[in-house]
Amino acid sequence: MPPLVRIGTRASRLALTQTGHVAADLSRLGGFETETVHVRTDGDRLTGSLASLGGTGVFVTALRDALLDGRCDVAVHSLKDLPTAAAPGLTIAAVPPREDPHDVLCARDGLALRDLPPGARVGTGSPRRAAQLLAARPDLVVVDIRGNVDTRLGRVAGHPDGPGDLDAILLARAGLARLGRLDAVTEVLDDTVMLPAPGQGALAVEVRTADLADPTTPLARALAALDDRPTRLAVAAERALLARLEAGCAAPVGAIAHLVGARLTLEAVVASTDGSRTLRHGAVAEARRAHVAPPRPDASAPDLGAAASADHADLPDEAMARSLGAQLADLLLEQGAAELAPLGPGA
Repeated sequence: MPPLVRIGTRASRLALTQTGHVAADLSRLGGFETETVHVRTDGDRLTGSLASLGGTGVFVTALRDALLDGRCDVAVHSLKDLPTAAAPGLTIAAVPPREDPHDVLCARDGLALRDLPPGARVGTGSPRRAAQLLAARPDLVVVDIRGNVDTRLGRVAGHPDGPGDLDAILLARAGLARLGRLDAVTEVLDDTVMLPAPGQGALAVEVRTADLADPTTPLARALAALDDRPTRLAVAAERALLARLEAGCAAPVGAIAHLVGARLTLEAVVASTDGSRTLRHGAVAEARRAHVAPPRPDASAPDLGAAASADHADLPDEAMARSLGAQLADLLLEQGAAELAPLGPGA
């Protein structure tokens, strides 16, 4: 009999789809039989905005408890749901290749963002999306929504399976891609309009740290093979920025990193909740050197040009990525990010 790996997951359709991909990969890479363990989290039980429920950890704590008490061997998370602080006794053993992290508009009548009429009602439960939407189109009305993908799509006018009380909604393209629902997308929002949440589109496969003590075990080897280096480095930079900013789930912070060859770029935005003010900068790390772009007269415009530099000799690649994120966060704070958004320990 092949060895059994029990995979903990939330029971939503999207979570189960994501977990199914990881299960198939583990079976392919390690010859495992897999069993799915459904775990109900506070985020599944409670209603209200994410901020009012205590932040992204509401989707994570119960899964981590199931790992630590032995009810499952592996847990699969949406990486953007993971708090940036390390969890004692647990390790993110694999970050599989990332889906396209962009946000998308799903609108009535196939409309793009520029085509929505003044006063159009757009639904999102994300302060980050709401702020960037209002920065681009301050004439729109943002409506707070929650629920699974189908429930949210049902809010769009003309949808046969819902109230259709909104002109459009904002969602992550990655979730729709995994569910086979890209037909609902009317526009993929460019980075110049909306930067995604740190870690958006990526999954985190978490295990007990003790189970990785021997890297030659079948599970450890399969997880190492599943780990995607460009994705891991990109999300390490994004999450380091989020951690240094001490940004809670209510803070409108977007970030996206890309690794191309030896060059890691990071771009980030901090916005006021009403979208009236934004602060946006970029940074680059390459080989043994990282540099942060200087402020431009128009602080809302990204700038990835070389400027002040700091050597990072002999740092591991992931440490370099984290350093890049921290440096860019420091620049944003120096330029007044804390005056725009709820940042810091009390956020």
